[in-house]
Amino acid sequence: MQPILHHQHQPSSALDCTLASEVPVALVFNGISHAVMMASPGEAAELALGFALTEGILDSADDCYDIEVQTISAAQAGLPPGIDGVQVQMQMAARCFVRLKDRRRSLSGRTGCGVCGVDSFAALDLDCPALPAQDWLAQIDVHAVLRAAEALRTQQPLHQITRATHAAAWVNVQGQIQQVMEDVGRHNALDKLVGLLAQRQQLQQPGFVLLSSRGSHELVRKCARVGVAALATVSAPTAMGVRMAELTGLRLWGMCRSPQAVLYASGSGQPPVPGNASALPGPGATS
Repeated sequence: MQPILHHQHQPSSALDCTLASEVPVALVFNGISHAVMMASPGEAAELALGFALTEGILDSADDCYDIEVQTISAAQAGLPPGIDGVQVQMQMAARCFVRLKDRRRSLSGRTGCGVCGVDSFAALDLDCPALPAQDWLAQIDVHAVLRAAEALRTQQPLHQITRATHAAAWVNVQGQIQQVMEDVGRHNALDKLVGLLAQRQQLQQPGFVLLSSRGSHELVRKCARVGVAALATVSAPTAMGVRMAELTGLRLWGMCRSPQAVLYASGSGQPPVPGNASALPGPGATS
Protein backbone atom coordinates (compact mmCIF):
# COMPACT_ATOMS: atom_id res chain seq x y z
CA MET A 1 0.00 0.00 0.00
CA GLN A 2 1.01 3.62 -0.38
CA PRO A 3 2.50 4.92 2.89
CA ILE A 4 0.31 7.56 4.48
CA LEU A 5 1.83 10.34 6.57
CA HIS A 6 -0.33 11.20 9.58
CA HIS A 7 0.03 14.43 11.53
CA GLN A 8 -1.65 15.37 14.80
CA HIS A 9 -2.69 18.79 13.55
CA GLN A 10 -2.71 18.50 9.75
CA PRO A 11 -4.56 16.36 7.18
CA SER A 12 -2.98 13.05 6.27
CA SER A 13 -1.23 12.74 2.91
CA ALA A 14 0.38 10.13 0.68
CA LEU A 15 4.12 9.78 1.29
CA ASP A 16 6.72 9.11 -1.38
CA CYS A 17 9.61 7.30 0.25
CA THR A 18 12.35 4.78 -0.41
CA LEU A 19 12.61 1.88 2.01
CA ALA A 20 15.82 0.07 2.89
CA SER A 21 16.03 -3.40 1.36
CA GLU A 22 16.77 -6.56 3.31
CA VAL A 23 17.63 -9.84 1.62
CA PRO A 24 18.59 -13.21 3.10
CA VAL A 25 22.27 -13.88 2.42
CA ALA A 26 23.45 -17.48 2.79
CA LEU A 27 27.15 -18.03 3.51
CA VAL A 28 28.38 -21.38 2.21
CA PHE A 29 31.93 -22.37 3.12
CA ASN A 30 33.56 -25.19 1.15
CA GLY A 31 30.14 -26.42 0.09
CA ILE A 32 28.60 -26.44 3.57
CA SER A 33 26.02 -23.85 4.62
CA HIS A 34 27.26 -21.93 7.65
CA ALA A 35 24.84 -19.06 8.26
CA VAL A 36 22.00 -17.04 6.76
CA MET A 37 21.75 -13.38 7.68
CA MET A 38 19.57 -10.48 6.65
CA ALA A 39 21.57 -7.77 4.92
CA SER A 40 21.30 -4.97 2.43
CA PRO A 41 21.79 -6.17 -1.16
CA GLY A 42 25.18 -5.52 -2.69
CA GLU A 43 28.76 -6.11 -1.52
CA ALA A 44 27.92 -9.74 -0.68
CA ALA A 45 31.49 -10.90 -1.37
CA GLU A 46 32.90 -8.22 0.95
CA LEU A 47 30.33 -9.17 3.58
CA ALA A 48 31.30 -12.85 3.45
CA LEU A 49 35.03 -12.15 3.56
CA GLY A 50 34.70 -9.61 6.36
CA PHE A 51 32.45 -11.94 8.36
CA ALA A 52 34.91 -14.82 7.98
CA LEU A 53 37.77 -12.61 9.15
CA THR A 54 36.05 -10.86 12.05
CA GLU A 55 34.59 -14.13 13.34
CA GLY A 56 38.00 -15.80 13.30
CA ILE A 57 37.07 -18.34 10.61
CA LEU A 58 39.93 -17.18 8.40
CA ASP A 59 43.30 -16.12 9.72
CA SER A 60 43.91 -13.77 6.79
CA ALA A 61 42.40 -12.85 3.43
CA ASP A 62 44.93 -15.20 1.80
CA ASP A 63 43.00 -18.13 3.32
CA CYS A 64 40.09 -17.30 0.99
CA TYR A 65 40.76 -18.96 -2.35
CA ASP A 66 37.58 -18.01 -4.20
CA ILE A 67 34.22 -16.27 -3.70
CA GLU A 68 31.21 -16.68 -5.97
CA VAL A 69 27.96 -14.76 -5.51
CA GLN A 70 24.68 -15.78 -7.09
CA THR A 71 21.05 -14.70 -6.76
CA ILE A 72 18.63 -17.45 -5.73
CA SER A 73 15.00 -16.97 -6.74
CA ALA A 74 12.32 -17.04 -4.06
CA ALA A 75 10.87 -20.24 -5.53
CA GLN A 76 14.26 -21.94 -5.63
CA ALA A 77 15.08 -20.88 -2.08
CA GLY A 78 11.66 -21.80 -0.69
CA LEU A 79 10.99 -18.19 0.33
CA PRO A 80 7.78 -16.17 0.03
CA PRO A 81 7.12 -14.63 -3.40
CA GLY A 82 9.13 -11.50 -4.07
CA ILE A 83 11.84 -12.34 -1.54
CA ASP A 84 14.83 -13.56 -3.50
CA GLY A 85 17.97 -14.67 -1.74
CA VAL A 86 21.71 -14.34 -2.28
CA GLN A 87 24.12 -17.23 -1.88
CA VAL A 88 27.84 -16.69 -1.36
CA GLN A 89 30.07 -19.68 -2.02
CA MET A 90 33.52 -19.37 -0.44
CA GLN A 91 36.42 -21.76 -0.87
CA MET A 92 38.85 -21.55 2.03
CA ALA A 93 42.06 -23.15 3.25
CA ALA A 94 41.66 -26.69 4.58
CA ARG A 95 42.99 -25.88 8.07
CA CYS A 96 40.43 -23.07 8.45
CA PHE A 97 37.62 -25.33 7.31
CA VAL A 98 38.67 -28.09 9.74
CA ARG A 99 38.65 -25.55 12.57
CA LEU A 100 35.23 -24.31 11.48
CA LYS A 101 33.83 -27.85 11.40
CA ASP A 102 35.19 -28.48 14.91
CA ARG A 103 33.50 -25.31 16.13
CA ARG A 104 30.20 -26.29 14.48
CA ARG A 105 30.44 -29.76 16.02
CA SER A 106 30.86 -28.26 19.49
CA LEU A 107 27.70 -26.18 18.96
CA SER A 108 25.50 -28.93 17.54
CA GLY A 109 22.52 -30.03 19.61
CA ARG A 110 22.54 -27.02 21.90
CA THR A 111 19.17 -25.65 22.91
CA GLY A 112 20.61 -22.30 24.00
CA CYS A 113 20.23 -20.19 27.11
CA GLY A 114 18.84 -17.08 25.45
CA VAL A 115 22.27 -15.46 25.12
CA CYS A 116 23.83 -15.75 21.66
CA GLY A 117 22.27 -19.20 21.20
CA VAL A 118 24.79 -21.00 23.40
CA ASP A 119 24.41 -22.92 26.62
CA SER A 120 27.57 -22.02 28.54
CA PHE A 121 29.68 -18.95 29.34
CA ALA A 122 32.73 -20.47 27.68
CA ALA A 123 30.83 -20.93 24.42
CA LEU A 124 30.41 -17.16 24.07
CA ASP A 125 33.89 -17.08 22.49
CA LEU A 126 34.93 -13.72 23.95
CA ASP A 127 38.66 -14.37 23.88
CA CYS A 128 40.66 -12.10 21.62
CA PRO A 129 44.45 -11.59 21.45
CA ALA A 130 45.81 -8.24 22.60
CA LEU A 131 46.57 -5.79 19.83
CA PRO A 132 50.21 -4.83 19.21
CA ALA A 133 51.26 -1.36 20.37
CA GLN A 134 50.97 1.36 17.72
CA ASP A 135 53.05 4.54 17.97
CA TRP A 136 50.42 6.49 16.00
CA LEU A 137 47.48 5.59 18.22
CA ALA A 138 47.47 8.85 20.19
CA GLN A 139 46.87 10.72 16.92
CA ILE A 140 43.34 9.32 16.99
CA ASP A 141 42.26 12.27 19.10
CA VAL A 142 39.08 14.27 19.60
CA HIS A 143 39.76 16.41 16.56
CA ALA A 144 40.18 13.40 14.26
CA VAL A 145 37.08 11.55 15.44
CA LEU A 146 34.82 14.63 15.34
CA ARG A 147 36.10 15.61 11.90
CA ALA A 148 35.19 12.16 10.64
CA ALA A 149 31.83 12.03 12.44
CA GLU A 150 30.81 15.35 10.90
CA ALA A 151 31.90 14.26 7.41
CA LEU A 152 30.05 10.96 7.70
CA ARG A 153 26.72 12.78 7.70
CA THR A 154 27.08 13.54 3.99
CA GLN A 155 28.64 10.22 2.98
CA GLN A 156 25.72 7.89 3.66
CA PRO A 157 23.63 8.05 0.46
CA LEU A 158 21.56 4.99 1.36
CA HIS A 159 20.74 6.34 4.81
CA GLN A 160 19.85 9.74 3.37
CA ILE A 161 17.06 8.25 1.27
CA THR A 162 15.90 5.51 3.67
CA ARG A 163 16.78 6.71 7.21
CA ALA A 164 17.13 3.05 8.10
CA THR A 165 20.75 1.97 7.58
CA HIS A 166 24.05 2.00 9.45
CA ALA A 167 27.44 3.03 8.13
CA ALA A 168 30.98 1.82 8.79
CA ALA A 169 33.79 4.09 7.65
CA TRP A 170 37.56 3.69 7.43
CA VAL A 171 39.28 6.89 8.49
CA ASN A 172 42.95 7.90 8.40
CA VAL A 173 44.74 9.37 11.41
CA GLN A 174 43.94 12.92 10.24
CA GLY A 175 40.21 12.17 10.45
CA GLN A 176 39.65 11.96 6.69
CA ILE A 177 37.17 9.29 5.59
CA GLN A 178 38.63 6.88 3.02
CA GLN A 179 35.84 4.30 2.59
CA VAL A 180 32.21 3.96 3.66
CA MET A 181 30.00 0.87 3.59
CA GLU A 182 26.28 0.86 4.47
CA ASP A 183 23.88 -1.86 5.53
CA VAL A 184 20.67 -2.35 7.49
CA GLY A 185 22.76 -4.12 10.13
CA ARG A 186 25.63 -2.44 11.95
CA HIS A 187 27.54 -5.75 12.10
CA ASN A 188 27.04 -6.25 8.37
CA ALA A 189 28.26 -2.73 7.59
CA LEU A 190 31.43 -3.40 9.59
CA ASP A 191 31.98 -6.80 7.99
CA LYS A 192 31.55 -5.27 4.52
CA LEU A 193 34.12 -2.60 5.36
CA VAL A 194 36.60 -5.16 6.72
CA GLY A 195 36.09 -7.32 3.64
CA LEU A 196 36.75 -4.37 1.34
CA LEU A 197 39.88 -3.35 3.26
CA ALA A 198 41.13 -6.94 3.22
CA GLN A 199 40.62 -7.15 -0.55
CA ARG A 200 42.69 -3.97 -0.95
CA GLN A 201 45.30 -5.04 1.63
CA GLN A 202 44.62 -1.92 3.71
CA LEU A 203 43.71 -3.48 7.06
CA GLN A 204 47.15 -2.88 8.58
CA GLN A 205 47.35 0.80 7.65
CA PRO A 206 47.17 3.45 10.42
CA GLY A 207 43.61 4.62 10.95
CA PHE A 208 40.35 3.81 12.69
CA VAL A 209 36.83 2.57 12.12
CA LEU A 210 33.90 4.94 12.61
CA LEU A 211 30.44 3.42 13.16
CA SER A 212 27.05 5.11 13.15
CA SER A 213 25.99 2.97 16.11
CA ARG A 214 26.80 2.16 19.70
CA GLY A 215 30.05 0.42 20.64
CA SER A 216 28.85 -3.03 21.68
CA HIS A 217 31.32 -5.72 22.66
CA GLU A 218 30.96 -7.77 19.48
CA LEU A 219 31.86 -4.78 17.30
CA VAL A 220 34.94 -4.10 19.43
CA ARG A 221 35.90 -7.77 19.19
CA LYS A 222 35.43 -7.85 15.42
CA CYS A 223 37.78 -4.87 15.04
CA ALA A 224 40.41 -6.28 17.39
CA ARG A 225 40.38 -9.66 15.66
CA VAL A 226 41.50 -8.17 12.37
CA GLY A 227 44.04 -5.79 13.86
CA VAL A 228 42.01 -2.56 13.85
CA ALA A 229 43.47 -0.65 16.78
CA ALA A 230 40.94 2.16 17.17
CA LEU A 231 37.16 2.47 16.97
CA ALA A 232 34.87 5.49 17.23
CA THR A 233 31.08 5.35 17.47
CA VAL A 234 28.40 8.00 17.19
CA SER A 235 26.51 6.62 20.21
CA ALA A 236 27.79 5.39 23.56
CA PRO A 237 29.42 2.00 24.10
CA THR A 238 28.15 -0.68 26.41
CA ALA A 239 30.07 -1.44 29.60
CA MET A 240 31.11 -4.77 28.09
CA GLY A 241 32.29 -2.98 24.97
CA VAL A 242 34.56 -0.78 27.06
CA ARG A 243 35.90 -3.78 28.96
CA MET A 244 36.60 -5.62 25.71
CA ALA A 245 38.50 -2.56 24.46
CA GLU A 246 40.56 -2.49 27.66
CA LEU A 247 41.39 -6.19 27.41
CA THR A 248 42.46 -6.01 23.78
CA GLY A 249 44.21 -2.63 23.94
CA LEU A 250 41.82 -1.01 21.45
CA ARG A 251 41.37 2.77 21.57
CA LEU A 252 37.63 3.40 21.94
CA TRP A 253 35.82 6.67 21.40
CA GLY A 254 32.07 7.09 21.83
CA MET A 255 29.40 9.81 21.78
CA CYS A 256 31.22 11.44 18.86
CA ARG A 257 28.89 14.36 18.39
CA SER A 258 30.39 17.81 17.88
CA PRO A 259 31.65 19.64 19.86
CA GLN A 260 32.60 16.76 22.13
CA ALA A 261 33.45 13.08 22.28
CA VAL A 262 34.27 10.66 25.07
CA LEU A 263 37.42 8.55 25.26
CA TYR A 264 36.42 5.33 27.02
CA ALA A 265 39.62 3.31 26.48
CA SER A 266 42.95 4.84 25.51
CA GLY A 267 44.43 1.77 23.87
CA SER A 268 47.57 2.03 25.97
CA GLY A 269 46.39 -0.18 28.81
CA GLN A 270 45.85 2.92 30.95
CA PRO A 271 42.54 4.59 31.84
CA PRO A 272 41.62 7.79 29.94
CA VAL A 273 42.98 10.95 31.54
CA PRO A 274 40.48 13.80 31.98
CA GLY A 275 41.39 17.41 31.47
CA ASN A 276 42.93 17.27 27.99
CA ALA A 277 41.73 17.56 24.43
CA SER A 278 41.66 13.80 23.97
CA ALA A 279 39.23 13.11 26.77
CA LEU A 280 36.46 15.67 26.78
CA PRO A 281 33.61 14.92 29.18
CA GLY A 282 30.42 13.97 27.40
CA PRO A 283 26.73 13.52 28.05
CA GLY A 284 25.28 10.48 29.72
CA ALA A 285 25.41 7.13 27.98
CA THR A 286 22.72 6.32 25.47
CA SER A 287 22.28 3.46 23.05
